[in-house]
Amino acid sequence: MNVPDRIERMLDEIQAVSPRSKWVLSALRAVPRHLFIPSIAQGFVGMEEREIIIDRDADPDTWWEVVYSDSVLVTQLDDGATEIQLGATGFTSSNSAPSTVADLLQWLDPEPGHRVLEVGTGTGWTAALLSHVVGETNVTSIEIDRANAEQAAKNLVAAGVQPHLLVGDGAYGFPGHAPFDRVHVTCGIHTVPYAWIAQSRPGAVIVAPYCPGFGLNHAVRLVVRPDGTAIGRFPGFASYMMMRSQRWAGVTAVDPEEARDFTTTVDPRTLAYAPAGADLAISALTRLHSHTYREPGFFRMWVMGDSDRWGAAAWEPKRDYYDAYQIGDRAVWQEAVDAYFRWVSWGEPGRDRFGMTVTPEGQHIWLDTPERVIG
Repeated sequence: MNVPDRIERMLDEIQAVSPRSKWVLSALRAVPRHLFIPSIAQGFVGMEEREIIIDRDADPDTWWEVVYSDSVLVTQLDDGATEIQLGATGFTSSNSAPSTVADLLQWLDPEPGHRVLEVGTGTGWTAALLSHVVGETNVTSIEIDRANAEQAAKNLVAAGVQPHLLVGDGAYGFPGHAPFDRVHVTCGIHTVPYAWIAQSRPGAVIVAPYCPGFGLNHAVRLVVRPDGTAIGRFPGFASYMMMRSQRWAGVTAVDPEEARDFTTTVDPRTLAYAPAGADLAISALTRLHSHTYREPGFFRMWVMGDSDRWGAAAWEPKRDYYDAYQIGDRAVWQEAVDAYFRWVSWGEPGRDRFGMTVTPEGQHIWLDTPERVIG
């Protein structure tokens, strides 16, 4: 199968999920994905996200098939310290699933001639897609990882485009090429850096994966206002690897004897499987993180405030109550439960009813209108 046919098959796959604009499809046709995929990558394919290692030299048929599917392809582990391998989880760079790439581009809605700041060059694919739409001289792409940046530059040359490429922390933007009309973010954030707003003209659009840490992650689409603030909503799902300067440190190991055991009548799956609107509300109200583990007949949910204040609750079948424990002096499980039922009391609003306002002083999450701030 030739490359144009493979691209069309990939587009059919992502169109089946959700129709995209003609200009998005045109860009995906113009910039072949395979030019930005290394010979070995870790893929997650199909609805079940089956893990696979693709190797262009050892199994070229599978490599081509997966590259032109709607699969995320991990290209770096542990900031480059670990080789790509099955079972690895320290994902630090990837070529995102084409459907997700298409979603973010559509929400960004760039026009020819727009000046675009991209935060996170990665493999260079989205920089090339943006270059196709707005013109390569209008794209400034920043990558914090030097090895990634060097490889992306080679990939872009092979694709015949040469946007402005920089090595550095994209959280600071790049005032030398401001003002920007669009800011395209390809790494997860829990806090919107104000530099992106300060370096954008009024009416500019910022699209980023908002990953506060509790449950599902979200895309946020902000519009910059003349008063130097930005406001917007959460149009859908987006989950990316975190910006390095905003990674969560995790929890510290403690002596089990330090844990305070208790029981809860709330099934932890109630919180873990809650809709995206609940996740947004809980994260805004509490600033908590969560993590889950499941196996047949057992489920555990961790709720974490910071490195030394966290807890967990476990579900097992045929139980009237569930075992839980707490580390530290913060009742994190109860905070999460209270926030969940507060969301229920609001009528279980969906993700589309929440929004964000960003000012020089910080950011706020609101429900329905900017005046109804919840966190």
